[in-house]
This record gives sequence, structure tokens and C-alpha cells, in this order.
Amino acid sequence: MEVAEHIAALRREGALLATAASRAPLDAAVPTCPEWSLRDLVRHIGGVHRWAAWNVGHPSAAPVGDEQEAELMRSWPDDAGLLDWYRDGHAALAATLSDAAPDVACWSFLPAPSPLAFWARRQAHETAIHRADAECASGPITPLPAKFAADGVDELLLGFLSRRRRVQLARSCSLALRATDLDATWSVEMRPDGLSATRDARDGTDCSVAASASDLYLLLWNRRDRTGLDVSGDASVLDTWRASMRVRWA
Repeated sequence: MEVAEHIAALRREGALLATAASRAPLDAAVPTCPEWSLRDLVRHIGGVHRWAAWNVGHPSAAPVGDEQEAELMRSWPDDAGLLDWYRDGHAALAATLSDAAPDVACWSFLPAPSPLAFWARRQAHETAIHRADAECASGPITPLPAKFAADGVDELLLGFLSRRRRVQLARSCSLALRATDLDATWSVEMRPDGLSATRDARDGTDCSVAASASDLYLLLWNRRDRTGLDVSGDASVLDTWRASMRVRWA
């Protein structure tokens, strides 16, 4: 996907998040993030949007410092103004990304064609996953567009996984994934010395899952379980994935 497509997805998913957050009380539980209320979720994503906009809008080879980060991430208002505060930060991030020079030289932390491409992609998917969380607080999760969901699977498996050097696993196992609505497949190896993935379909994997790209995206981000999916082989491999794959703010 191109930068402009990711910015468009950021706008779409951010608007859907605001709509979902307006349907439930801010103290509603978020089932996909058991430690959070909807208030916590909105505060988090609103802060992340401001943090990302600062990194792009104030280009540097290093990330924003701890003191500035804390100010950006914890500048939320009271409940009455929280959704408007979120909307303002979301709009400012989309505008910052749209206005940035294609060759802007700012800090980033995953492989990408450019720092701007990284930030547009990362914030689109950060917002999409938390849109799913916000919807889950009051009803079902709306499926994501197939192309965008497959791009998110790519980012997770070929980007975030490369950063996980060692994991706590009782065994080694493998997982094959196939998007039923796109020509897209992935294979994942899980070992105590790390997790790795490739964009192909390997024979002999311990577990295979065939589902829509949206369902694979939500499954791999631990936003849905395997109920209703076409799972063959050792389904406990998915439990190993759920226990070992956590992307946390740090």
C-alpha cells in the first residue's frame, strides 16, 4: 500500500473509532484489552496520535524525549472533552502526515521504504486495532477491508516479529495462514530463540488457518479467537501464539 492509502485508512479507522467510543460509557470494559476501560483506550490512542505527529512534525534521528512523550501521552482533558480531544489529535496526525515531505528524515522503528511510509502505515494499523477494541466495548467488530487487513498481517509478521529475539515457549511449532479473499499466504515459525515469518505457504506446518484477511488480522493481533475459522492440524498452536505474541507500549 502507498502512503496516501495508509493516510486514508488512518482517517477512516479513526472516524470509526470515535463513532464506536460514542456508543458506550467511558467506563465500559474493553473485552479485547481486559485491563482497560473505554476511557483508557481513548486516552491511549489520543496520546499515541499526538506522539506520532510530534515525531513526524519535529524530525530527528532520535524519538521524542521521555519528558515530552509523557506530556504528549498524558495531556487528556476530563471525560466531557475526551472525545473531542481525541478527534483533534487524530485530525492533526492525518494532516501532519499529509503535509510532510516524502523524504522527511525522522525516527522510525520498523522496516519501511521511508520514515513517512513507516509512520503512515503504523498509525493506520494502530488506529484500526484500537477501533476494533472500541467497537468490542459495545457490540461486534466491523470487518476490515481485505487489502488493508493483509497489509496489517504483513506488518505484524514481517515487521514486529523480527524484533522478538527470544520468547517464552514450552515447544517449537509452526503455523500456516491463508487469506481466502486474497491471493496471500504466510508461514510462521515459533521457537524459544525467536519467532520468524515468511510470505509463503509451507508444507508440513503443525497448524493451518484459512480465513478472510480481516479475520486473520484480528486473530493474529489477539482480537478474536479461532471460533468459526477453518483450522486444521494442532489447534493448540494458536494458543501458543496468543500466549507468546504481545505487542506492548514501551
